Amino acid sequence: MENGDIPEDANEHCPGPQSESAGKSDSCEGCPNQEACSTAPKGPDPDLVVIAERMATVKHKILVLSGKGGVGKSTFSAQLSFALAAMDFQVGLLDIDICGPSIPKMLGLEGQEIHQSNLGWSPVYVDSNLGVMSVGFMIPDPDEAVIWRGPRKNGLIKNFLKEVYWNELDFLVVDAPPGTSDEHISIVQCLGATGIDGAIIVTTPQQVSLIDVRKEINFCKKVGVKVLGVVENMSGLCQPVMDFKFMRMTETGEQRDVSEWVREYVREKAPELQNLIACCEVFDSSSGGAEKMCREMSVPFLGKVPLDPQLCKAAEEGRSCFIDEKCRTPRGIHIDQPSSGAVGGSLMMLF
Repeated sequence: MENGDIPEDANEHCPGPQSESAGKSDSCEGCPNQEACSTAPKGPDPDLVVIAERMATVKHKILVLSGKGGVGKSTFSAQLSFALAAMDFQVGLLDIDICGPSIPKMLGLEGQEIHQSNLGWSPVYVDSNLGVMSVGFMIPDPDEAVIWRGPRKNGLIKNFLKEVYWNELDFLVVDAPPGTSDEHISIVQCLGATGIDGAIIVTTPQQVSLIDVRKEINFCKKVGVKVLGVVENMSGLCQPVMDFKFMRMTETGEQRDVSEWVREYVREKAPELQNLIACCEVFDSSSGGAEKMCREMSVPFLGKVPLDPQLCKAAEEGRSCFIDEKCRTPRGIHIDQPSSGAVGGSLMMLF
């Protein structure tokens, strides 16, 4: 238990050996370290000093959170990092989703490994100004499940913050797992003294997601993290008309693909329709969606990002969706520099 680290065999939700409640809280019952923790001297965690020194070269620290899983938080984190890097900022992306690290895939870094130098752990670089760190680089088999209790997860997060040498960064984007659990408490406690600029919270329009996002906003308020804003992801589907697949129902109830016939008809009879983008709602947003929730909870609403097949393809291929300007966000977050990404520009307006 040197340096106040949480033992690997500790109970889940361990308060930490330096906590005043160490060995005394309900979560300590039955822990093999209970007696040692209750009698150990208490004091400030020396690791926080090391973390503060590491983070001294990072200008802005942004948490990307979501109350619900599967809302596109990691996709958002990846594309936000791409967008900021395209604006010539020095960017680091830290993936603390220990059990589901998808960032290596979304940045085209699968199969890469962490290297050490005399300065510490070296991030894996997409470009010279975009470095990435993830537990995904530490697992030889991508299909292997990470089955860790809270204390071990927290220990790795602390090691990421202590050991990774980012050099000088304009932005450190932290992709967190969904919810308000150990990883979130750990990252806030470790970065709190160094100054967290705030959190961007990602949701989808339907109530089943917004219910949990409200909890995430309240979590931020309780731990003193500023909510920079909420992004409504998957806000409708947008796609060029000519990219759609058209089906016709036969008399027997089967579907027959008539896409080529429709495209040829449009080209001949209504060529002015070829450049139209069709949009439709996918999730029920009749309750007002994220925008209404933001008004009610007095937090900024950053905008809407529609489901875009080009964005989905970019995430699967591990690249920026902005580089070829094929992504279409007619209802999204707009800035003056389309090549740098809408979200990146909106974020810059917050500083």
